[in-house]
Amino acid sequence: METSNKGNKYYKAKKRVGEIKKFYTGLMMYVIFIAFLAGINYYTNELRYPWFLWAAFGWGIGLFFQGVKAFRWNPFYGKDWEDRKIKEFMNKDNNEDDTLRF
Repeated sequence: METSNKGNKYYKAKKRVGEIKKFYTGLMMYVIFIAFLAGINYYTNELRYPWFLWAAFGWGIGLFFQGVKAFRWNPFYGKDWEDRKIKEFMNKDNNEDDTLRF
């Protein structure tokens, strides 16, 4: 049983590292591509109309949510909210099962 638990933890950790790696790869591509677009924007109209900011804003929103998911940042629930809720529902189910027995 303990070996299975260690293997499960390993796969969870590996999945999380993959999500973080994917975020950093996306961030690197974001910086490179937005810098490229800014260069094109400067070359074409010397930033009189900085249209590359629209792409930076749109892609940045997606990158923000990817980072939130990768780092599991959730300001509304806190760190142990999910575990506490699972325990609460399990206890509630156990209490309901006890009251249904005669």
